[in-house]
Amino acid sequence: MNSAVLTPSSPDSARRDLGTISLIGLAHGTSHFFHMLLPPLFPVFIREFGLSYSELGLLVTTFFVISGIGQALAGFLVDRTGARPVLFAALSCFVLASIAAGTAHGFGGLMLAAALAGLGNSPFHPVDFTILNKRVSPARLGHAFSVHGISGNLGWASAPVFLIGLSELSGQWRVAYLGTALLALTVMALLLWQREAIDDRQGSWAHEKPGHAAADVKEEHPLAFLRLPSVWLCFSFFFFTTAALTAIQSFASPALAAMYDIPVRSTAFVVTGYMLAGAVGMVLGGFVVARGAQLERTIGLAMAGAAAALCLTATGWLPMEAALVVASLAGFGTGLAGPSRDMLIKRAAPPGATGRVYGTVYSGLDIGFALAAPVFGALMDRGQTHGIFYGAALALLMGICAASLVGLARRKAAA
Repeated sequence: MNSAVLTPSSPDSARRDLGTISLIGLAHGTSHFFHMLLPPLFPVFIREFGLSYSELGLLVTTFFVISGIGQALAGFLVDRTGARPVLFAALSCFVLASIAAGTAHGFGGLMLAAALAGLGNSPFHPVDFTILNKRVSPARLGHAFSVHGISGNLGWASAPVFLIGLSELSGQWRVAYLGTALLALTVMALLLWQREAIDDRQGSWAHEKPGHAAADVKEEHPLAFLRLPSVWLCFSFFFFTTAALTAIQSFASPALAAMYDIPVRSTAFVVTGYMLAGAVGMVLGGFVVARGAQLERTIGLAMAGAAAALCLTATGWLPMEAALVVASLAGFGTGLAGPSRDMLIKRAAPPGATGRVYGTVYSGLDIGFALAAPVFGALMDRGQTHGIFYGAALALLMGICAASLVGLARRKAAA
């Protein structure tokens, strides 16, 4: 294993780190783009196939149940076989999911697309963080986490623009899915071209000291990490915060349209605004982590501000334009907490178990999406549009509690 090329003292270390961070950011953004393969066109599916919001919520549930189970298993696969080949297999699933969505003629076809996209999404966090922790220098790892989070938000933000825009320009929603298939193929070709920069077989773990051999790490049972309380508290944190994100991604736009009695197209890009605000928050969050601030405090303050913004939106007191802005700005708080969140997980991961830990913890994200989607969908079917935002705020507050417990567990272990 050639670890010398990854030491910060190498003349071209910064260039190599930048290449790896950029490519993994692109891959992560693509995975988040495909989270939104179906939701932006939910109104089209209601019109074309006569589906209810509860049925549409079940599509989201299918995606994230498959992704959650697959993510926990993918962590073991990544630790055993390496991350790079798993990454290419995942992108191939996105191509198949696009084809299934573009040729769907009812609920069954959309369900197949959701299942394939969920399977493709499942390995990304174990893959991404294994490559970043293996190849990126310690001094740049915090910024790598920040870029990783920003790219995910940009992927979420670009999906509605891409899908709705291409559908309206072509006059045919199926053309949008031809576009998503070509997008996945393009990303795959680029990563294949630059495959050396994402080869996790080269380099040493970024949290190990120079010269520290993998053989020096005490061998433990592959499931030993499951005994760590911090792993399960991080899992809970992801579960609650993702439940809030589900409400915004899938139902904020139709909820605001119903609250203000306006067409959905007038609120369609609130998700884009939320994700762009989150990206700005993540930029600042990377510097907060670099300064060594208390992670739990940063998470608590940032997410409390986001919850307050969502509650204000839920009241209906604001004019329509102001409500769109305030709901979007809530993304800044969740974005600011993002790099601190990823650093919490890094501290919980034993050497050599990065794929397994990230796979298990991030499966909380998938389970949160899976369970929350039908709940919020049922609220929409019952006309309880204000509950979308109140429910999201409550989930964020529960996430704050989980993050605080992570800090307590860590300090107790240190004592």
